[in-house]
Amino acid sequence: MAKRRILLIEDETSISEPLAAALDREGFAPTVAGTVAEGLDAFRTKNPELVLLDVMLPDGDGRDVLRQIRATSRVPVIMLTARAEEMDKVIGLELGADDYVPKPFSAAELLARIRAVLRRTAAPSPGDRSSFEVGDITMDLDTRTVTQGGQRLDLPLKEFELLRMLMESAGKVVSRTDLMDEVWDPNWYGPTKTLDVHVSSLRKKLNDDPATPRYIHTVRGVGFRFASPEELAP
Repeated sequence: MAKRRILLIEDETSISEPLAAALDREGFAPTVAGTVAEGLDAFRTKNPELVLLDVMLPDGDGRDVLRQIRATSRVPVIMLTARAEEMDKVIGLELGADDYVPKPFSAAELLARIRAVLRRTAAPSPGDRSSFEVGDITMDLDTRTVTQGGQRLDLPLKEFELLRMLMESAGKVVSRTDLMDEVWDPNWYGPTKTLDVHVSSLRKKLNDDPATPRYIHTVRGVGFRFASPEELAP
């Protein structure tokens, strides 16, 4: 079986070298780049299946790299950063990052996150339902695309998976615990506020006012509910 290709854009060799070795031992095919320029060139030539991206790079900001990646690709991106400020995380997630891992981190934790992201981006099984349509929102699981009124929405992985879970249960409440377990990981130990950040970003892209929601309704103390087809009927 071919090894899964992972691009690591990280300038600190004390991190990149042991992490690349760990990725190789675990059956991945890592490529390491130490600058913005090297990272973008490797992204174009290596066609990675997942990108590990440091925020602070010697010749630029990793979030600018993320913007350029998102201009042409939906490949999963996990941000690596020593900056723990909440706003930095929010900006990275809104730009399309699929996860945000603060330094220092263990190789075991990062490998678990990588596998979880790759599982969520795997092609659906032949017997699985391949599309959903609720109101004017259509989701195609085969192509991993979402349209609203025929216009394509640009959703990073976690927003896509959140919307999938909510649309699958349209009209029913999905608990915060179920969303965190499915979209993140059953062993997630980070703040659950990350769920609210992603829901807020998803609402913005749907032009959904949280004060008078049309699509995503908050059920306080429980979770979220996507409107039923009857509620969204013309």
